[in-house]
Amino acid sequence: MSILNINWKPEFGTIFTWFAMDKFGRIAVMVNNCFGDLPKALLSINNVESLLDQLTDYMWEESEIFKLYSDNKCGCTILDLYSGLRFDYLPTRKDVEQLIQERSHYEQKPIECNLSSRKGFFVYHGIEGSVEGEDYPVGYDGETKMGDYFRYLMPTIYASIEDFPEELRHGVAVSDTVDFTTDRLFDNDKINEYFPRMYKK
Repeated sequence: MSILNINWKPEFGTIFTWFAMDKFGRIAVMVNNCFGDLPKALLSINNVESLLDQLTDYMWEESEIFKLYSDNKCGCTILDLYSGLRFDYLPTRKDVEQLIQERSHYEQKPIECNLSSRKGFFVYHGIEGSVEGEDYPVGYDGETKMGDYFRYLMPTIYASIEDFPEELRHGVAVSDTVDFTTDRLFDNDKINEYFPRMYKK
């Protein structure tokens, strides 16, 4: 049984991945890391968890239903902000960049590090941690809190809604104000303001 509905609230437990489109039609993968909120417009969809599963399976090229995948973008992955908690074992940004570079080649099978180079997606992560302040986006100067989404990976060639099967496109949340090329952080309390509606043909 799905736990996602209009009354769902983020908490420690299951990680959800959802998809968003900015005002220019670029696509981002949003990983909530337990504490990031999901837009009400998305949560209002009946059986939304199944829809997100289908979108995620398609992203990983593991779909049982949709076998025709979008063309490889053959681009690059650019590191922007990264989790201080997740990468605490690497001493410098240069070390993190080297790790991302090694794992992000577009000819490899889809993994998170090459979602930008292979698929053309921006990747945003929710700030996680067991207590407030344990995790933070390295490279961001402003104040943040658990659940805020920070821009982790950027593509050089952009995906669009056309890269999804028509049957799944209504599962992409849409913004009329956001620009993924400039917006590095989304306040978790304002997620419904950023993404107020779902894609419609």
